[in-house]
Amino acid sequence: MADAPQSEPPPGEGTDIRLQRLLPAGEDLTPEQLVEQLGLWERRSPPPPRPRVMLNMISTVDGRATIGGRSGTISDAADRALFHALRSPADAVLVGAGTVRTERYGRIIRDEARRRERVRRGLAPEPIACVVSGRLALGEDIPLLQCPGARVVVLTASAASLPATAAEVDYIRSAGPQLDLATALAELAERFGVASVLCEGGPHLARQLLGAGLLDELFLSVAPLLAGGEPSGGEALRILAGGELDEPAQLELLGTLRSGSTLFLRYGLSAR
Repeated sequence: MADAPQSEPPPGEGTDIRLQRLLPAGEDLTPEQLVEQLGLWERRSPPPPRPRVMLNMISTVDGRATIGGRSGTISDAADRALFHALRSPADAVLVGAGTVRTERYGRIIRDEARRRERVRRGLAPEPIACVVSGRLALGEDIPLLQCPGARVVVLTASAASLPATAAEVDYIRSAGPQLDLATALAELAERFGVASVLCEGGPHLARQLLGAGLLDELFLSVAPLLAGGEPSGGEALRILAGGELDEPAQLELLGTLRSGSTLFLRYGLSAR
């Protein structure tokens, strides 16, 4: 759907987006310039034992991460432009199976200019799509799995495999009954050379990463909307879903931008 964040923006949309820098103060800049200034294209040498993990989420002012079960209904043109800019330098995009199904994930980067830029910088044409799935109940009609040449790695505790797909699919499996995310991310780095991971949710996966101490940064878009609804109501999810953390995570505000009435916040996760 046109409003789903992972969909390619309509022709021309986002080309004139400029974000006003509030903290630290500075000149307005495009999402691509922001990514450059944040050093997201850079890679440490030697690479770290686990990838750098960034979480990109959107919520309404009253904390709703979805309306009508989808995040795309909250997004605007500036958020979509930043969404795609953040994908561009990532080695892998990590997402839960429920979000893949609901948002109808397709190929991670279809824009040829972005693909060429990645190759110019020594990366593969697109990030690996990493899907966290407990039961491998993805559905054969998911557009991502029907993309010839798409690279998909399924992180799972299941011994099962998906039916044959047009996409190239590999697996990272946990030995126990539950997926060990820390071990899976370390294997992702070792087997596939992944140093930078962008997680796009959903809220349950975000909660699992945070609870395991695996998040390094949070990019949060705050849409100028009030939606109401109770978090326990199924579709009225917040950016974190699941059990309460033992202790609230401490965040450090690293940057604030705006476009119209939408705020874009960047937080670092304090050492736990």
